[in-house]
Amino acid sequence: MKRSVSFCCLGVMGYPMAGHLAAAGHGVRVYNRTRSRADAWLAEYQPDSQAEPRCGLAGTPAEAARDAEAVFVCTGNDDDLRTVVLGPEGVLSSMQPGATLVDHTTASPSIALEIDARAREAGVGFLDAPVSGGQAGAESGGLTIMLGGEPADYEAVEALLDCYARKRLLMGPAGSGQLTKAVNQICIAGVLQGLSEGLRFAECAGLDAARVVEVVSQGAAQSWQMDNRAATMLEGEFDFGFAVDWMRKDLAIAMSEAQKTGARLPLTEIVDGFYERLQQQGGGRLDTSSLIELLR
Repeated sequence: MKRSVSFCCLGVMGYPMAGHLAAAGHGVRVYNRTRSRADAWLAEYQPDSQAEPRCGLAGTPAEAARDAEAVFVCTGNDDDLRTVVLGPEGVLSSMQPGATLVDHTTASPSIALEIDARAREAGVGFLDAPVSGGQAGAESGGLTIMLGGEPADYEAVEALLDCYARKRLLMGPAGSGQLTKAVNQICIAGVLQGLSEGLRFAECAGLDAARVVEVVSQGAAQSWQMDNRAATMLEGEFDFGFAVDWMRKDLAIAMSEAQKTGARLPLTEIVDGFYERLQQQGGGRLDTSSLIELLR
């Protein structure tokens, strides 16, 4: 069943995610702060001009969300999210009762709870739904989505999420998606530091590091990071992927939540310190696999 939806914020993730919804035949109204980005999206995904248009542009988040059955947001941080969702021209100011708001931003569990409360007051369903898989996963439609919210709201958008998800799972009430994403980022940080040290050890030992990866990647050391980042790490290529700045934002969320729950994150704190050093050296926009550069 084709549906009328909205997608706000067309960054490296949101642009292709909204595109998958349009490609599946849904009517998609988009909003982006930089209008040229929205214009480019519409030029790419608008159906034949002779047919009745299914997709369109909006000048504000509120305009984008008006009359939409489901509204998707994927922005940068808590402050941006608060503006797009809760601001005077935010999506909640115009969403119709019974619609569902899905937030794909990696944000704090606290703002997820804040938005959930405001959405309930407006009769709107809400799901915090951060994703994993990066730009490549968004473009291929192979993202993993971890969600927090009510089962009925999850069921209302399952088919829409399948347009760009390889795996999706409801983790619990509002905020649970963001907490699960924190687990994801904690694990990635540890794996990348271990991979960096292993590859540098191979280089210093005089081994052919590429051949080392070829063999150990077939055993217990295998990981997504090894499969997708080892080669570029060995070549010293980091001008792509998930930026150090973004990872530090995510790890700050994880460490803040750990303080509230009493969880200990000693390795995460260490790796976050390494990322801070990369930022200080001007590497904030480099891929997170640039950790190896601190060892060279």
